[in-house]
Amino acid sequence: MAMANTFGVQMYNANKLASSLVQLGEWLREEAPLNDGMLRTAEAQNPWFTRDSVVRALNAHGQALSAEGVAAWTADKVLPEVASGKKLGLVLAGNLPLVGLSDIVAGVMAGHEVHVKPSSDDAVLPRWVVTQWATFEPHVAKAVVFHDGMMKGMDAMVATGGNNASRYFETYFGDLPHLFRGQRTSVAWLDGNETDEELCALGDDVFAHFGLGCRSVTKLMIPRDFDLDRCFGQWLHWGHVANHAKYANNYDYHKAVWLLNQESLIENGFLLVKEDPGLFSPLGTLFVERYDAEAHVLDALHAQAAQIQVVTVREAHPGRSLLEARGLRVAGMGSNQCPTLTDHADGVDTLAFLLALS
Repeated sequence: MAMANTFGVQMYNANKLASSLVQLGEWLREEAPLNDGMLRTAEAQNPWFTRDSVVRALNAHGQALSAEGVAAWTADKVLPEVASGKKLGLVLAGNLPLVGLSDIVAGVMAGHEVHVKPSSDDAVLPRWVVTQWATFEPHVAKAVVFHDGMMKGMDAMVATGGNNASRYFETYFGDLPHLFRGQRTSVAWLDGNETDEELCALGDDVFAHFGLGCRSVTKLMIPRDFDLDRCFGQWLHWGHVANHAKYANNYDYHKAVWLLNQESLIENGFLLVKEDPGLFSPLGTLFVERYDAEAHVLDALHAQAAQIQVVTVREAHPGRSLLEARGLRVAGMGSNQCPTLTDHADGVDTLAFLLALS
């Protein structure tokens, strides 16, 4: 069932919308994290959405919607002078709090009538934030329609889900202009010269949001002689994740399975580490792969680029430019869960795609 909407072409004003986004960013940073009632509601709906996780997401989106961030995002774009008249369908993921907010923002900025199917795992927060945005710019209330069921009559689609969901998207929406996003993860490439501060920051990329995001690091590429105790020593403050029942259940399950299979593993009470060539380590675990030559890492990551969201490296890592030359997106340690508006999901500029529909 959709919320009622009477979308008015004449109401679109790009400058006002951009200004309202900056206001929204300030609210997300300063006021939204103080709303205890909403934080409790979000966690009651989805136990993964703890206070820390939701506040982290609010702050990240708030930082992205700074005046500088919005200006940089739109600097090379020609925004429409009137609304497009197009109906854009958004199918949002629900693995992280507000993970689909940037798609909603892009759809509205492109001048479309945005129809949103939120995930059942994140049905509360997007409506709350859009309602607040509309207090800064009333056009938003008419431009965004939330749906509980199937969306019909769309002119274009942006949909995010797992690999099985992507096949569903192709079946039902493949004939429309679309962006379909499947399963990805992130990898950290260490060269052994990381400082303790950089390894501490890497802990944020591994453990923030319990490692549930596509920008969460689930695999480390490490030199042959790298001592993993260096990481463990800097990650002790993340030990509280083991107190979360669902995380602990995953940890215990995979520990039991791996021990039963006589897998060689390292554990520290809140993380299981196993040497494995794969990218997607299960929740509560981390895969590592040791290397002798830089070329091996570059070749391995390039071969799996379609499954990698970002490669996390220290700022002065000698392989940074080589990764970018091979088309891989790079992030600094500790920044994975704070993407800017120009850190495009899957490397595709969503706003540019949506503007081309007009």
